[in-house]
Amino acid sequence: MLVRDPQVCRSINEEHHNCKYFPQHELPKNVIATTDAKAALLGADFCFHAVPVQFSSSFLEEIANYVDPGLPFISLSKGLELNTLRTMSQIIPKALKNPRQPYVVLSGPSFALELMNKLPTALVVASKDQKIANSVQQLMASKNLRINTSSDVTGVEIAGALKNVLAIAAGIVEGLNLGNNSMAALVSQGCSEIRWLATKMGAKSTTLTGLSGTGDVMLTCFVSLSRNRTVGVRLGSGEKLDDILSSMNQVAEGVATAGAVIALAQKYNVKMPVLTAVARIIDNELTPTKAVFELMNLPQVEEV
Repeated sequence: MLVRDPQVCRSINEEHHNCKYFPQHELPKNVIATTDAKAALLGADFCFHAVPVQFSSSFLEEIANYVDPGLPFISLSKGLELNTLRTMSQIIPKALKNPRQPYVVLSGPSFALELMNKLPTALVVASKDQKIANSVQQLMASKNLRINTSSDVTGVEIAGALKNVLAIAAGIVEGLNLGNNSMAALVSQGCSEIRWLATKMGAKSTTLTGLSGTGDVMLTCFVSLSRNRTVGVRLGSGEKLDDILSSMNQVAEGVATAGAVIALAQKYNVKMPVLTAVARIIDNELTPTKAVFELMNLPQVEEV
């Protein structure tokens, strides 16, 4: 494991615990941490990339010299780069200066805590190269982990990024105590918005009803373990965004990704009232209560 924090590195190697994340879980003895990128990448068969999206480009540029051009990168990072609107499948090859770097995205409904507790989980790996997708499937499948494969990298990445923004909206509804009817209406509308944008970007609609789409939306929007949903609950309860983020130990990717949603909606000419409302709330252009009023006053439409 390549880690950045020397203290985390020491705790993994000496005590077989990560002192920062899930410190109560013992890690296997054969998990060895290092802060030395060259040592970590030497002779690697696969690389799991879990650096948050907004920091990925600069991080990868620093280690690019140690990366074998044939090393498959398996991205766990969900989101869109704020100013460029790039997905991880665009960020990784560019940062490594290798347009042919093998790339796989891993996504689906999975809270780390439940994986650590060996509870049954199903995920999807997507790659344009079916052979690499199959080899990652073989690598990861176990009695607790079922892995599906897909060739729809765009669909898996866009669904994984935007469901975090939708989870913030779901949290806001919870924080405002608006009830279950409005929660169902909001999440349903948000899923439609994700589908409208993703299909315009070239995604398959079947991907968006699968594990990385509907599956991940259900988990992230309805379960209190979700970081992004927690941000929304606290916004809906009246807390300030800066206070919420400074009190969190982990990154809520939906906050940065929300900023990219407005630009994407404009670029692809898609109306996304729920997801763009989250961006406006985060930018202090709109209060959660006013956002609800605006959404309830949208023109009523015929479902098609």
